[in-house]
Amino acid sequence: MRQTRPSKSALKKSDVSPKGAPRSPAFSQAITNARSFAKDPERLRQLFKEAVKKAQTIPREPFKDLWAYFQAMLRLIRAYYRREYRNIPMQSLVMIVGAIIYILNPFDLIPDWIAGLGFADDAVVLAFAVRQTRQTLDDFMTWEIASRDRPAL
Repeated sequence: MRQTRPSKSALKKSDVSPKGAPRSPAFSQAITNARSFAKDPERLRQLFKEAVKKAQTIPREPFKDLWAYFQAMLRLIRAYYRREYRNIPMQSLVMIVGAIIYILNPFDLIPDWIAGLGFADDAVVLAFAVRQTRQTLDDFMTWEIASRDRPAL
């Protein structure tokens, strides 16, 4: 059974702070910021651009199997702000945007400049966000494939 999407005004902190979430002030702040980003296509566009730029410079090793989902998150944000894809529960969008905001923050729980450890906390947050939104991300990637396969009118 598919969940219905809550209205923006119905979105509460508890909707995107489930038990087992990484507990850090930086992650909490990222989720708080994500709520306002999710309502503003221009802020999402800027976030997307900044994240694509950073993705080219961060080491992939800490993200291992998560890299494809990280890339899917970025594409989903782009499709959302362009209004190409809107079939996403607001709580999932907030979780995805929050994870991206956290990854972009160089001064999160473990500062990114600490060699060997700096991106470990980012990978934990990304893994958590993927677990929470995997179905949403899989649905999006299915939509991407179907969209490519459709003949142009």
